[in-house]
Amino acid sequence: MMRGESLKQDFDKPDFYAVLASGKLEDINKELILLNTASIPEKEAYEGTLLMRKSGLLKIPAEKLRFFKKGRIKLESALLKDSSNCEYHFLRLTIQEHAPKVVKYNSELENDKQYILKYFKDLSPVVQKVIINYSKNSKILNPEDF
Repeated sequence: MMRGESLKQDFDKPDFYAVLASGKLEDINKELILLNTASIPEKEAYEGTLLMRKSGLLKIPAEKLRFFKKGRIKLESALLKDSSNCEYHFLRLTIQEHAPKVVKYNSELENDKQYILKYFKDLSPVVQKVIINYSKNSKILNPEDF
């Protein structure tokens, strides 16, 4: 690599979902750094989702809560700005399905499920594949739904 060449990698949606599914702290941190420099419309929702996912991997309760709250604010504000974005509803469903009861983040599970089922066909093939794979281990979504 020549001097002055950037190590910057472009954001890749399949990679984002692979990192989200892996649940490895190191990978999540790398993806958050990558997102920090990305200029994509979904940036806020993706960051929020990763921060909440990261919170579940941390050891210190105060840190867990801080990251979860920060992520929740980002994802919810992305949803407020673009409530018709089906992918955002899916991201929220994935977090809500696995969030500990103590954070009380599960009130939109059924609404998100219905929204995803209704608008699934409008999603990109990449996100459709992610949802179908997710549904194989979900208690909320089932592969037969699609």
